[in-house]
Amino acid sequence: MQNNPTFNEQERIAAQLEAVQGRFEELSIRITLPEVIADTALFQKLMREHSDLSELNDVAVAYRKLLDDIDAAREMLNDPDMAELAREELPALEAELEKQTQAARIALLPRDPDDRRNAILEVRAGAGGDEAGLFGAQLLRMYMHYADSQGWKVEMIEDGSTELGGLKESVILISGKNVFQKLKFESGVHRVQRVPITESSGRIHTSTATVAVLPEAEDVEVEINPNDLRIDTYRASGAGGQHVNRTDSAVRITHIPTGLVVTSQDQRSQIQNREKAMRVLKSRLYELQREQQEGEYADRRRTQVGTGDRSERIRTYNFPQGRVTDHRIGLTLYKIDEIMEGRLDEIIDALTLAEQTALLSANG
Repeated sequence: MQNNPTFNEQERIAAQLEAVQGRFEELSIRITLPEVIADTALFQKLMREHSDLSELNDVAVAYRKLLDDIDAAREMLNDPDMAELAREELPALEAELEKQTQAARIALLPRDPDDRRNAILEVRAGAGGDEAGLFGAQLLRMYMHYADSQGWKVEMIEDGSTELGGLKESVILISGKNVFQKLKFESGVHRVQRVPITESSGRIHTSTATVAVLPEAEDVEVEINPNDLRIDTYRASGAGGQHVNRTDSAVRITHIPTGLVVTSQDQRSQIQNREKAMRVLKSRLYELQREQQEGEYADRRRTQVGTGDRSERIRTYNFPQGRVTDHRIGLTLYKIDEIMEGRLDEIIDALTLAEQTALLSANG
């Protein structure tokens, strides 16, 4: 596809954006109708679509105004009194059109319908013993720092801390705008290469931790039969097994048909822990549904920057060299200290650009 937009492409994009504007205006009216407001499920569905189209509608409005400005400037070329001004303005307007056309191409790409969702982020220690657990805890802190920089809210669901300051398995819920869109490419195996504190000979060890990022499911999307659940309560404990609560407030929920097990013990209330565990269970069941569904977007996504499979090694953190390498896109940054402090924008932006580039190519 050429970077310089042709007239036909401009008109095609303008037509697509006009359709977006029409749908946005239709939704703006429908969500105010009493019969729609009274239907909670329909109202929520239309509100989500309205919100999803809001930014694209802004693109459509700006693009149409730019085309109108260019048409007006070209008309001015026929006016002897205004022709010189038009000749001065047109190059800048046409350069802006090229820029806005590329932005519109990207904005019109098919989106992962789950991009707008909150995310359940799970970190598990992999190969490497205690060092793997320490690295897992460091990754968890990295994501929590990144969430804080984005203005997102983080809730601990399962705190799997160990006595040494590492973790076995920890789960957090991250809430905010487009959380899953930003974090979805983090799923996979993260590898660390460094000299462990316990290594007296100074040898570099390789350890791994596994990250899984799931879109949070909404209540209307996942139905769970209460008879399919086994719910156990037990006394919450902290790192190393010391008790942190005198009551059986921790909750373990087993979904019998799938064998999925979810625990939550971070809250002192059994009710709160049960609620959090159910949110995670619904998200894991929703992810199973996603994996089972065959569709155009799923097929395309598998060809992008990664499958999201937690068995896929996606990134290496080499501390002696101060290097972080994302293997999917061949990106290497010598900023390991900044990255471990949660400054992930450069990596996430590069992964997003790689997805957009591949989608643009796939869409001709």
